[in-house]
Amino acid sequence: MDDRTPALPESLEIVRGAWERLSPLIIDHDAAANNRIVTLSRSNPAHAAFDMMRTKLLGLLRENKWTSVAITSPTPACGKTCIAVNLAFSLANQRDCRTVLVDLDLRRPQIGKTLAIKNPGSVENFLKGDAGLRETFLRYGDNLAIAANRQATHFAAELLHSPAATRSLREMRQEIRPDVILYDLPPMLSTDDVLAFLPNVDAVILVAASDHSTLKEVDVCDQSLREKTNVIGVVLNKSPYSQEQYGY
Repeated sequence: MDDRTPALPESLEIVRGAWERLSPLIIDHDAAANNRIVTLSRSNPAHAAFDMMRTKLLGLLRENKWTSVAITSPTPACGKTCIAVNLAFSLANQRDCRTVLVDLDLRRPQIGKTLAIKNPGSVENFLKGDAGLRETFLRYGDNLAIAANRQATHFAAELLHSPAATRSLREMRQEIRPDVILYDLPPMLSTDDVLAFLPNVDAVILVAASDHSTLKEVDVCDQSLREKTNVIGVVLNKSPYSQEQYGY
C-alpha cells in the first residue's frame, strides 16, 4: 500500500474482504437486453427513468434511515423482476452505495433467468442456514451482490416466516453491510408469501402493469401493505406511452 494512502478502519477492511470473496457475476448482456434490462449498458434512453427512481429512493432511505425494500405486484406478469433488476444495476452505478438484490419469489424465481445466470445458488438453502454468502451471492463490480435462485420452493411462506430466514438475512447484513437491500417478492394476491415476509423490510414498492392490473387490485394491495409497512410508491409498468413507463 502506498504510504500516502490512508488505511481503512479495520471494520471496513473486513467488509471489503467479505465482498471480494464473493464470486464474480458473469452476465449474458444479450439475454439481459432481450429481457429489457436497460441499466447495464445505459445505451437505451429508458435507463434515465430508473436513475430518477434510484435518486428518489436513496433520498427516502437516507431520510428515514431505512435499508431494505421489498418489490411486489398485485398479480404475475406485471414486470416486478424487471423493475427490481434495473433498479439494482442503477444503484450499482452509485459507487458509494453497496446494494444487494435477493430473489425471494421462491415459487417462481426469475432473476437468474432474466440475467441468464449459469448455476445460481439456492436461496432456500441460504434462508435455512444450510448455505453461506459465497454459495449464494454473486458480485457485480465492487458494490452489487445478487442472490438468484436455481429452484422453486414448495413451502415458501413458512420459510419466509421462519426464524432461520430472519437469522440468515441478519447475518448477511452484518457481514457485508449493504446500504440498500432489494427483495424481489412474489405477487401479493397469489399467495401469503409477501405478508409473511413484510416484518423483515422497511418499505415496499408496488409494481402495477398498465392494461393488466386493475384499480381494485392495486387498492387492495396498497391498503394491505400500508397496514404492515411503509409504501414508498406505485410503479406503473408496461405503459404504451414511453414517457409514462416506469412511472414512480
